Amino acid sequence: MATAPIRLTVPGNHLMPGLLGQHDEWLERIEARFPETDILVRGNEIRVSGDQADTVGRLFEEMITLLQRGHRIDESSLGLSMDMVAADENPSEVLTADILRSARGGRVRPKSAGQKRYVDAIRRNTITFGIGPAGTGKSWLAVAMAVQALQAKEVERIILTRPAVEAGERLGFLPGDLMAKIDPYLRPLYDALYDMVDLDGVTRLQERGVIEVAPLAFMRGRTLNNSFIILDEAQNTTPEQMKMFLTRIGFGSKVVVTGDATQIDVPDGRSGLHRLEPKLRGIDGLEFVLLGSRDVVRHRIVAAIIDAYDAADEARSDPRPS
Repeated sequence: MATAPIRLTVPGNHLMPGLLGQHDEWLERIEARFPETDILVRGNEIRVSGDQADTVGRLFEEMITLLQRGHRIDESSLGLSMDMVAADENPSEVLTADILRSARGGRVRPKSAGQKRYVDAIRRNTITFGIGPAGTGKSWLAVAMAVQALQAKEVERIILTRPAVEAGERLGFLPGDLMAKIDPYLRPLYDALYDMVDLDGVTRLQERGVIEVAPLAFMRGRTLNNSFIILDEAQNTTPEQMKMFLTRIGFGSKVVVTGDATQIDVPDGRSGLHRLEPKLRGIDGLEFVLLGSRDVVRHRIVAAIIDAYDAADEARSDPRPS
């Protein structure tokens, strides 16, 4: 539906190259995304008319705000901004929400409105469940929040754990001692940690006991005080393991539990995440955040694959004839 033309004045010619892109590359991408909207640029003025003029006008306003806050617009952030504005979300609030600087010097930030909700939930709750498909940044953002809490001296240590579930290969047949056998299961947590802290820093913190990476079985019988604890791949816990883990929490601690209900490898399918939300609903300081394909920050095809699987699952569960 056509709306009244919108006129925008960009506050400074210095913002125009970042707004339109090199050789108007970003402008062309916006025109391709909203083909029934006409965009006319003269100097530092932008005129938008046609269908979805309001949406495109708000997109430019959000992009101007991002540039004014020092955010450089690239292909990824432009695509994320267009998706968020189309969903009536504010990219200027999401893409500038700094968590910390990574070991490589970059800023760690949420990249979708769902990820922003997830980060905000971690900040305000004692226990946060991040549930969603692969590529939604559940573990990576949780580790970033843990490192930020450690740097701010909000906690004294970080504990990263996940269940060591065998998937087609018996642990006993792998070479090495116990830690060598379970290392492949913990490797994704190490990868996220190395993104936030350099290798030497992680080694020093582990030697001092400030960072601990261990399988879930090592949590039994412990009380974890003043710690930031992350349970990764929680869909592969049993109900008994989940209860054991949640009752380890001590004073001054914060917990993040991540999982993907579509990737359950635990024997007989008895997942500790199954029907857990109704059981824990209403507990103060505990929140579930559901992430979806729109929060996937890997290659765009990953989101399409997730949507295709979801559609196929819905079709199988629909009793009506096709």
